[in-house]
Amino acid sequence: MAAKASEGAEASFIEHLLELRTRILRSAIAVLVLFVGLFPFRNTLYRLLARPLTAVLPQNGAMIATNLPATFIAPLKLALATAVAVAIPYILYQAWAFVAPGLYQRERRLVTPLLVSSTLLFYLGMAFAYFLIFPLAFGFFAHAAPTGVRVMTDINHYLSFVLTLFFAFGLAFEVPVAIVLLVLMGVLRPETLSGKRRYVILGAFVLAAIITPPDAFSQTVLALAMWALFEAGLFVAYRIRPHSSSAELTDPTPTPTPVIPPPREITPESRPRRRPRRRRRARRPPPSGDEP
Repeated sequence: MAAKASEGAEASFIEHLLELRTRILRSAIAVLVLFVGLFPFRNTLYRLLARPLTAVLPQNGAMIATNLPATFIAPLKLALATAVAVAIPYILYQAWAFVAPGLYQRERRLVTPLLVSSTLLFYLGMAFAYFLIFPLAFGFFAHAAPTGVRVMTDINHYLSFVLTLFFAFGLAFEVPVAIVLLVLMGVLRPETLSGKRRYVILGAFVLAAIITPPDAFSQTVLALAMWALFEAGLFVAYRIRPHSSSAELTDPTPTPTPVIPPPREITPESRPRRRPRRRRRARRPPPSGDEP
């Protein structure tokens, strides 16, 4: 019996590995197909990506390539990164399909809205960086150059800088989803997060300093965005937390305490009357035969 059980467990493990390989291959094929479709438009994509910088460059500023392969490698990297970004919904669906058989029915109902919201928030973070952060940051740096300094940015360095910011802001916008998941799983309570707000703000600035390039402007904006998203996630968590924990926190049932009556005051009137003891008559010995 033990041998059969071990063989069954090994077969199940191999099936899971095969299923995981299938999901990864499907995701890789989707990225590859998108990459092939985007490859002819690689220079157009790079021109769109560089627009926030080229729009604010001075008249004598330009983007340069410090080596010849960079003119081909940088747009190629951008096409691949765009393919991965576009394929994120399909990749997340493959991940959900892999773990779905091990989830309960209630958890399956929660997975779909969480996947949709996390994908939309990631794209929203990238759009926030492209349309708001890039024009402000690049405009500041381009006009902060000293007199006589020509602003010229290498296309490879610019691509790495922009992709890092895209990833950082996309990841930062996932904070509400992470908070909702932790509250639904019972790991944290909204009251606990609210009480640790000062540490969350400090952690947001530290994390922004780690995952963003070394400029104070993007770090500050990312930290403020993470703080605002934390407050948004906390607002949602107060309304979707489990009912049992909500009832316990809002209307706790006190433990009943035994009621001890006060001691009764004894007065001469309330003192119970004692009945008089009856005197027992002494038994007379039985008459003997000698008595007349």
